[in-house]
Amino acid sequence: MIQTTVKVSGMACSMCEAHVNDTIRRAFSVEKVSSSHAKGETVILSKAPLDENALRAAIDATGYTAGEIHAAPYEKKGLFSFLKK
Repeated sequence: MIQTTVKVSGMACSMCEAHVNDTIRRAFSVEKVSSSHAKGETVILSKAPLDENALRAAIDATGYTAGEIHAAPYEKKGLFSFLKK
């Protein structure tokens, strides 16, 4: 799994978050997407890396502005993951 974090400016409320989330779900095959207007970011979980240019274009088309994009491998943390060393 890949976790992609996108800085998004212009979101002001939960409806803005929902708008960005819906746009990403329609444009890409993702496992999970969540946005936070307070943090100014969207976090996307996908099985494969996302095309940064297409991601930026999809977000910019909604009227919000995509900033820095950072992708990294994601490992699901279980309830008792703190016990594993």
